[in-house]
Amino acid sequence: MATVSFEGVRKDFGPTTVVHDFDLQVADGELVVLVGGSGSGKSTTLRMLAGLEDVSAGVVRIGGRDVTALPPRDRDVAMVFQDYALYPHLTARDNIALGLRLRKIPPAEIDRRVGWAADVLGLGALMDRKPKQLSGGQRQRVAMGRAMVREPAVFLFDEPLSNLDAQLRGQMRGEIARLQRRLGTTTLYVTHDQVEAMTLADRLVILDGGRVQQIGAPLQVYQRPANRFVAGFIGTPPMNFIEGALGPIAAGVGAWGIRPEDVTLVAAGTPDAVTAEVALVELLGAQAHLHLDAGQHRLIVVVPGGAAPGKGAVVHLHLDPARVHRFDAAGNAVPRAD
Repeated sequence: MATVSFEGVRKDFGPTTVVHDFDLQVADGELVVLVGGSGSGKSTTLRMLAGLEDVSAGVVRIGGRDVTALPPRDRDVAMVFQDYALYPHLTARDNIALGLRLRKIPPAEIDRRVGWAADVLGLGALMDRKPKQLSGGQRQRVAMGRAMVREPAVFLFDEPLSNLDAQLRGQMRGEIARLQRRLGTTTLYVTHDQVEAMTLADRLVILDGGRVQQIGAPLQVYQRPANRFVAGFIGTPPMNFIEGALGPIAAGVGAWGIRPEDVTLVAAGTPDAVTAEVALVELLGAQAHLHLDAGQHRLIVVVPGGAAPGKGAVVHLHLDPARVHRFDAAGNAVPRAD
């Protein structure tokens, strides 16, 4: 168990800075998710913590100890990558145990740790199979077991579910969340998938262009985005942004936004209703996403799947002014009164 801290950390590749003045304090046992698009600096930040990338400036600490200049083997971290990196000629048991054998851990202790990991991850019946005999999710559990048996101070996950299909990603998200809660190990997790981030995190760190945009609990970030980037990145479907007036709401100095679930269909003739035409209907079972044309503006609205109007239908919308997010000319959120 350990705290993690980044203090003014910067990473340069030649003349290009890819991580700018990164500051973060991670509590013992906390699960923090670094989320952002391609090139946001999230994986580079994780690799600096692991010791796989040098730090250009600043300090990295694990458990209060300065590890900035230490090699990976001396940092007491275990990393799970997008690529499972399993040895194809070894069984699941031997893949999990290999790192311990290389470290000269006594055989009885290796058996204890491997057996424990197999039990926690539900791998008991699969331990004598080789990777080619395992599904993608099973291989990922083996990779997680290999990290677990090291009993590290910190777990690092770098896009571990990217190679899995959508259904299996959902299952593995649940497994990772249960595992982290059970072990209580400090964890940093990198993903580009904001649904994955919202599901797993105690706190989110949203990055863009190597800079922190916001740090906070998932619901806090969703309800109180710090700027237009965060507001558009967090939330599915994404927030609607309007520059100018639409119905009773106007932009003022900058722009305003409203989430698709905060727009409702109302009857024709409702005061202040906005008229729109349905351009596309995405049926998702219990829900449907309506893509609407409201004059020059494009909106997405979430409605119950059984109540979705057809393409080309004319609908009327109520935009709740109390749920509007306003942004200044620089894209920063204007504080709301509620």
